[in-house]
Amino acid sequence: MALQEFRPKIVESEKITINLGPVDLGQIDLLVQEGFYSNRTDLIRTAIRNQLQSHADVVKQTVARKSLVLGLQHYSRADLEAVHAAGEKLHIQVLGLASIANDVTPELAVATIESVTVLGALHASAAVKAALAGRIR
Repeated sequence: MALQEFRPKIVESEKITINLGPVDLGQIDLLVQEGFYSNRTDLIRTAIRNQLQSHADVVKQTVARKSLVLGLQHYSRADLEAVHAAGEKLHIQVLGLASIANDVTPELAVATIESVTVLGALHASAAVKAALAGRIR
């Protein structure tokens, strides 16, 4: 019998919802119909990436000023147990994806995580998120 290692699934994208007026939506559909974009999502992703690129310097400066981790930051049970053993507390600050392992108990999270600021997505069990609710900004 083969043993499988279970790892949390890392989502490469998050779903968002936007509201557009009929004129904007019609223009998007026209550009898709004319072959400029493969679909509505393609146009919207391209527009967002263009805006992020035009503001890249501001993002970099803000990340440095606020001491944010840029990208993916994963906290395992062992990581949090080491922080707890050292008598320290974490101030999690991430621009991107912060994930807390599924085997982290709410008690361990509360004992080791002082605050959570995530600009992007936070993946953790529902119990851990509920336990940290007052510390998530």
